[in-house]
Amino acid sequence: MATTMDSLTTLLDQYTLRAGAFFAGNLCGHHGFPDDVGRGHLHVIRSGRVRILGIQTSAIVIDSPTLLFLTRPGAHRLAVDSDAGSDMVCGTVQLGLGGWNPVTSALPDVIVVPLADLRDLDGLLVTLFAEAFGQGIGRQAVLDRCCEIVAVRLMRHCVQNGIARGGTLAGLSHPRLAVVLQAIHQQPDAVWTLARMADLAHMSRSRLALLFRQVTGDAPMSYVAAWRITTAQRLLRKGSPIKQVAGDVGFATVSAFSKAFARLAGVPPSLWVAQLHNPSQPHNGTIGQPTAQADP
Repeated sequence: MATTMDSLTTLLDQYTLRAGAFFAGNLCGHHGFPDDVGRGHLHVIRSGRVRILGIQTSAIVIDSPTLLFLTRPGAHRLAVDSDAGSDMVCGTVQLGLGGWNPVTSALPDVIVVPLADLRDLDGLLVTLFAEAFGQGIGRQAVLDRCCEIVAVRLMRHCVQNGIARGGTLAGLSHPRLAVVLQAIHQQPDAVWTLARMADLAHMSRSRLALLFRQVTGDAPMSYVAAWRITTAQRLLRKGSPIKQVAGDVGFATVSAFSKAFARLAGVPPSLWVAQLHNPSQPHNGTIGQPTAQADP
């Protein structure tokens, strides 16, 4: 499992995780939330009876300590039924620039996890709610960092319990595919072939190709191509020169890199970087969801 967790860390490094609390304390009555494009909503509910309205056809009812994650929240309302209110912390979670990413895209729209199933969070939750009802200096910073840790622990829970419905997280839940994904994530510059991936997974090439697509939704070589370009985008944002980035993600020439980049990002890397540094120009952010291709 250590390999899987390392790969999750690599994934979160690629799509920078940002989380922050926007409410912490005792909530009473009804409260509405507008559409929040590109960010998930995290609600850590410690006490009280809460109904979440507008997400599903019927209300989601929470009546015990629960972690609720709305992956792609539309407009919704929280209704607290108890006169004593509900002790909770509410926050937002964003990966990368808020566009498509292989982490949240693989998760259900609504994830409900009883806090009793997350016993390793007990100590953190004590800190979280102490800050929620305190007024110490740095309170917001502590709340934000706690929300980040809660979000990562939730993703770990999803991997360990097979909650992901496809994509990278589902692949990390599969012991043999996790080894392959770990290697791809750590070595985007390697010479990747279906045969090499099959050797890592200890299965035939045909079996690996079928299993990879069934679990993640993508062909193995399509996944490699997408990972290389998203890695390249992260390096370009840091200011690395295009020629260096091309080699770092496995391309022998800048020309080959530019063609692959444009195919997935919509524009060549030189224009992508120019748009990145010119707010007046439209910017693609991260690549869109990779289109599955057949492996040779």
